[in-house]
Amino acid sequence: MSTNPRTTEELLADLPQPWPREEVVLSNGTLSIRVAAPMAESAEPTVFIHGLGGSSTNWTDLMALLRDDCDGVAVDLPGHGWSPPPRDGDYSPIRSAETIAELIATRFDGRPAHVFGNSMGGAVALQLAARHVDLVRTLTLVSPALPKIGVRRSNAHLPVIATPGVGMSLYRRYLALDPAMRARATVDVCFADPNSVPPERMDQAVEEVRRRDQLPYAGDAFLQSLRGLLATYLDRSPTRPWKLAEGIDVPTLLIYGRRDKLVDSIHAHTKAFPDVRVLVIPEAGHVAQIEHPVLVADAWRSLIAADL
Repeated sequence: MSTNPRTTEELLADLPQPWPREEVVLSNGTLSIRVAAPMAESAEPTVFIHGLGGSSTNWTDLMALLRDDCDGVAVDLPGHGWSPPPRDGDYSPIRSAETIAELIATRFDGRPAHVFGNSMGGAVALQLAARHVDLVRTLTLVSPALPKIGVRRSNAHLPVIATPGVGMSLYRRYLALDPAMRARATVDVCFADPNSVPPERMDQAVEEVRRRDQLPYAGDAFLQSLRGLLATYLDRSPTRPWKLAEGIDVPTLLIYGRRDKLVDSIHAHTKAFPDVRVLVIPEAGHVAQIEHPVLVADAWRSLIAADL
């Protein structure tokens, strides 16, 4: 770990642009990734996994802050961002975890990676850490979408959207809205302070919405991913998410936003993970890695320092 990381002012003096994109051909299809070249030879493999409807660009600023310590790769999950649908049509967190495992094994020669996951990406990261213990060095979950999430006013629509037949009809009505309106609606739900988003970032979000509108599979990818995620909430098997968490013995960091409209920060006090640290950020929403990347980076470095 870097002992003298560059100052925040130096790292974020100019708003970082999305990192260069590459495509990796894996057994279940092509995966688009964004790569932040490390600043030190000692940098360790690191993978960043976004949430439902998000993309690899959700990690742009945090990746910039961690380049001294991390050889960072942010993925576009199958059907999201620039990644096409999976060959087998399976969007479940378990299947996505297998794809990420293959990516780590091939790109980093099987060396274990620090794994970050936000929201649905947290559910994928948990499956990865539980099923591929040799590939995960540490686990950092930001507002993970795990079964105790419950139903809140701001996410009560999700089970309805996931209903076969009904979901696609509602999604098409949603697509009829102006792209700028849809991008703003996402920000309003995910951020504690929507007005804190820089205009350039908002412009990028709107352009991404417009680009996704041109993809024939975008709606199906969203709905199938949502259904796969919600299925884990109903799982009562021995491999249900919280049961899997009990067997994850790598250092784990849970980060929640006190003003998260989708995941209640009260769930931060779980004792499921054997080796866990918790950070609740008062002025953060659902995407603390975007709103408060410095706090997230510092918390991760503390996790690593404690493990040395």
